[in-house]
Amino acid sequence: MLLALYPSWKAGLDQQLANELATIPDGTAKLKGIAVGRLAATLALASRAGDGSSATPPAIPAGTQPGQYRPAPPAFTPPVFTQWPNVTPFVLQSADQFRPAAPAPVSSAAYAQALDEVRNLGSKTSTTRTADQTVIAKFWPGPIWVTWNEIAETSAMTHHADLARTAQLFALLNLSFADTTIAFYDAKYHYLVWRPITAIREGGAGTPAVAGDPTWTPLLGTAPDPSYPGAHSAISAAGASVLARFFGDQDRLSVTSDVLPGVVRNFDSYSAAATEAGLSRIYGGVHTRLDHVAGVELGNDVAGFVLAESRSSGFGFMGT
Repeated sequence: MLLALYPSWKAGLDQQLANELATIPDGTAKLKGIAVGRLAATLALASRAGDGSSATPPAIPAGTQPGQYRPAPPAFTPPVFTQWPNVTPFVLQSADQFRPAAPAPVSSAAYAQALDEVRNLGSKTSTTRTADQTVIAKFWPGPIWVTWNEIAETSAMTHHADLARTAQLFALLNLSFADTTIAFYDAKYHYLVWRPITAIREGGAGTPAVAGDPTWTPLLGTAPDPSYPGAHSAISAAGASVLARFFGDQDRLSVTSDVLPGVVRNFDSYSAAATEAGLSRIYGGVHTRLDHVAGVELGNDVAGFVLAESRSSGFGFMGT
């Protein structure tokens, strides 16, 4: 599977495979195991051929009106993964199956309140954001699906999960991530909501409209895609849902960061970790609370559907 996705890694992957196979005694069982693994990979790759992920990303015209997405400063990078709404889901019936409701208009009081929160807490020079909130903002910006896979790995080891249960955990976890990603890109490019930095710098949002602040800068860099819903919130909610189904939500966990070495965040539940990950994007100045709430709902819905389908399809479920 890795060679198909990352052919340039061939030398290292071949060596790792040889090293691991060398620890297994030669014989019929080993040969049959290798054959099963290769067959599984071949079938999986064949099932995703032509799934739309390698299609040419369609261009997204920049918006011109308040609320409409346009590339964000300072780099003004064109939006990425614009083809993802058309990727065939793994488990969902369609990319828009759980599409969130339309966000509050930028002229509404609800949007003004959400944007004002980001303006105060997410500024690079904020005097409102606490020291702990600053740490939280800088703790979570790495690839969020990687962080949740690391959390799952630690939990599986802590609970002494056997091979079958662990394999099922990671299958359901990453199927949920894959379909959540397809679903949130569907929503992002359907609603095309501008990012907070654009809204705050240009102004014109809220009731009454707020004057722009062209010098406002977020604590973190803004990703090159629309704001609604929040990806961190969606992926984290999905991850927490799957892990809670296996081990119960109330589980003590310590989480490390791939981008802030030496810092450990401790939680009493998976849902608490997911909430912090989502709110970190407000503290970082790159999402509003409206994005966060919609992302949480989307991630929960997708993961719930994946878990339900795993039971009805006969895949079974070996949770607690």
